[in-house]
Amino acid sequence: MSEGLSPADGLDPALEERVRDWIADDPDAVTAAALTSLLEQAGNGDVAAREEIEDAFSGDLEFGTAGLRGRMAPGPHRMNLAVVSRAARGLADHLTGDLELPEPVVVIGYDARCNSEAFARRSAAIMTAAGCKVLLLERFGPTPLVAFAVRHLQADAGIVVTASHNPPADNGYKVYLGGRAAEPSGQGVQIVPPSDAQIAARIAAVGPVAGIEVAPSGWELLGEQLREDYLAAICALPAPEGPREVRIVHTAMHGVGTELALAALHRTGFTEVHPVAKQADPDPDFPTVAFPNPEEPGAIDLALELARTLEADVVIANDPDADRCAAAVLDPHLGDWRMLTGDELGVLLGDHLIRRHGLTGTVANSIVSSRWLGRIAEAAGLDAATTLTGFKWITRAEGITFGYEEAIGYCVLPEVVRDKDGLSAALAVAEMAALAKSEGTTLVGRLDELSRTHGLFATSQLSLRVTELSERDVMMARLRAEPPQELAGHAVTTVQDLAEGSVASTGLPPTDGMLLVTADDARVIVRPSGTEPKLKCYLEVREEVPAGADAAGIGAVRATAAEHLATLTEDMRRALTGA
Repeated sequence: MSEGLSPADGLDPALEERVRDWIADDPDAVTAAALTSLLEQAGNGDVAAREEIEDAFSGDLEFGTAGLRGRMAPGPHRMNLAVVSRAARGLADHLTGDLELPEPVVVIGYDARCNSEAFARRSAAIMTAAGCKVLLLERFGPTPLVAFAVRHLQADAGIVVTASHNPPADNGYKVYLGGRAAEPSGQGVQIVPPSDAQIAARIAAVGPVAGIEVAPSGWELLGEQLREDYLAAICALPAPEGPREVRIVHTAMHGVGTELALAALHRTGFTEVHPVAKQADPDPDFPTVAFPNPEEPGAIDLALELARTLEADVVIANDPDADRCAAAVLDPHLGDWRMLTGDELGVLLGDHLIRRHGLTGTVANSIVSSRWLGRIAEAAGLDAATTLTGFKWITRAEGITFGYEEAIGYCVLPEVVRDKDGLSAALAVAEMAALAKSEGTTLVGRLDELSRTHGLFATSQLSLRVTELSERDVMMARLRAEPPQELAGHAVTTVQDLAEGSVASTGLPPTDGMLLVTADDARVIVRPSGTEPKLKCYLEVREEVPAGADAAGIGAVRATAAEHLATLTEDMRRALTGA
């Protein structure tokens, strides 16, 4: 609530004038009417209405390296047709003005969320009027399809209207650069500085929405051929002679992944695929899940129920825009199904590509991901790169042939999609599971084998949600000023402030974070979340596995690692909160 206002005072006059100007300039009658109603309620003393308006006009929705993302509602701090219109014009002005590209080629796609198609079509009309050659997907599709199209069609930019795995009320605007707009390592990759700031400046310079030219036609529709080209590219991944006897349960989490996931699996010989019927078709309300993210507790319960009924070998889950992939398996150590962690699946995929496909070059993962894959890659003679978080950095690793981050994002075909791709990753998971079954083992069994060779790495996270961002800053300042001397009973031997510049020791540019390592090789990285009001701790322990350890012995080491992680977590909670 604005300072000095009481419930009967109504809105600050200057804010009320801004709101009325927004209503007059809003190209969407629905959001204009909604804001008019809020304004009337606030004028009648409705505190909730006034606070909603104040938040919606507290600033502009920030355009950063992830583009735009926010709740759909009227106002500059929300996702709506007016904000999207300015973003489209600003991106066009960046391409034609800052980069001086004649008739830049722009691919635009969208998912099945509310307003996604409207936002995409409005962007196509505005960018066409601004002098761009626009290629618009004729129907909704997964995010990797647009990332593929930017490279495949040598487009200068790509836009995907999606909020990925966010709640139903959200939408977003993801931007890729390619063609003449990006260097070779950035072809079809999400934007990084300084492009994000340059585009943001162009958006800020756009005047009233009513003054933005909108073309009635002139863009080209991308039809089924693009999907066929994408399928052909990713279906080349599984080895043709490999085993295919595996029973798969698949869920698209009410998103857009079912069609292409099933097509890819069937075309490559994985015919026993069972979709979760209640989650197979796109539904912007995501009715069967509290939060449409495979990592969230309960999100894959329906898939696990079906897997138990069918006695399946693996569950494969995509998030709603199908750029991420998760897998669940029956764990013999637990006697029940469980989700593989993002690190476990990343290590399995990297190891599989090295062993089965003769992968060479560089494998890359983010600094908050496990060190396990790096050990495996180096033992196999490959280069291992560590990057800042996010695929905009991972896929820029020199010579990359595989990359992943712990948040269930995997890039298994970087020359096809230079971003995380949950559909090509699904093919790799199916191939791994079939191969393991043919060899009389499981994906957990393969993790056990890797543990015997390299030690068992186990990871977890601690997230501390805050109500004010200043609380996050206080915790980071406390950690920098008084880092713990001991964690989980072992001395802290390394304390590194990643914000002070770490190129010499880690190869990374400065970033807001702290790295701690203990005498027994446990590692903690603490960083503020880039998308949520949270402070996040990424915890990793490494346990030695006795030579020749059997399944029971491995299970005992896993239990020790879990206890170690639990102690480490509580120690870090106390260090950060001061409790």
